[in-house]
Amino acid sequence: MRGQVRKISTPRRFIVDLMRASAGVPFVSLSRPLRVRQLVEARAASARPPGWAAIFVKAFCLVAKDEPVLRTLYAKWPWPHFYELPRSIAMVAIARVEDGEDCVLPERLARGDELPLGEIDAQIRRAKDAPIEEIPAFRRILKAMRLPQPLRRFAWLVALNIGRLHVNSFGSFTVTSVAAYGGGQLHAISPGPFVLSYDRVAPDQTIDVVIRWDHRVCDAALIAKVLTRLEQVLNSEIAAELRKLGGEAQPKAVRAV
Repeated sequence: MRGQVRKISTPRRFIVDLMRASAGVPFVSLSRPLRVRQLVEARAASARPPGWAAIFVKAFCLVAKDEPVLRTLYAKWPWPHFYELPRSIAMVAIARVEDGEDCVLPERLARGDELPLGEIDAQIRRAKDAPIEEIPAFRRILKAMRLPQPLRRFAWLVALNIGRLHVNSFGSFTVTSVAAYGGGQLHAISPGPFVLSYDRVAPDQTIDVVIRWDHRVCDAALIAKVLTRLEQVLNSEIAAELRKLGGEAQPKAVRAV
C-alpha cells in the first residue's frame, strides 16, 4: 500500500522535539483520588468560577512554597547538581487548533502562589483563545522550531542541562489534563521535574490526580505527602478564595431590549 508523505508542521515539530528531550528523564508516577467536597461547593457558588487548570496551578505553587524539593530540578552542566528555585514556575499545556491541526503549546505562569485565581485563569484563557502570535511563550517556541534541526538539537541540549535555562524553558512543573475532552488518567511526560494531571470530578466529589516526577530529585514518600497536602490546600486556601469571590457583589446584568 502506498501512503502519502506529509510535512511535519511547526507546532508538531515542537512535540517531536519535546518527546525526544523527555525520553531521558527517569519518571515515576503516583495517582490518588483527592476528596474535594469543600472546593467543589465553593466553586459552584462562584459567579465566575476559574478553570481547574488555574486551581491546580495555584494549589501546587502553594504546596511548593513550603516544600523546596518541589522547586528543584536535576541539571548536568557544568557538573551534576540540583538547582533550587526561590519560587515555582508553572507550564500549562494549552490545546489549540492552528491551520486546521490540533496542537499543544505550553503557557508560562510565574508567581502562581501570589496571583489571584482570577488572574491565573485569565492568562490561561487568553493563551487558549488569543491569536497565537500575541502569546510571547508561543512566539518563542515557534520561532525556535523554525531553526534547522542541528541548531534545534544544540539549543535543546543547552536548555536541558543548565539549571537556569532549563527553568526558563520548561518551568519547575507542568499542569496538563484531558478533563475537558471526556477525562481519563493522563500520564504525561516532559523534561521535568514534575508533571501534574487531573481527571474530571467524580459523582462522589473526588478527583483523580496524577503526579509524575524525576526520581533523581525525590522519592515516592514525599510525593504521597504532597498529595495529602494538595488535598488540604484545595479544600482550605483555594476554597476560601473561591468563597470570597462568590461573596463579592456582582454587577447587575444588562437585559437586551
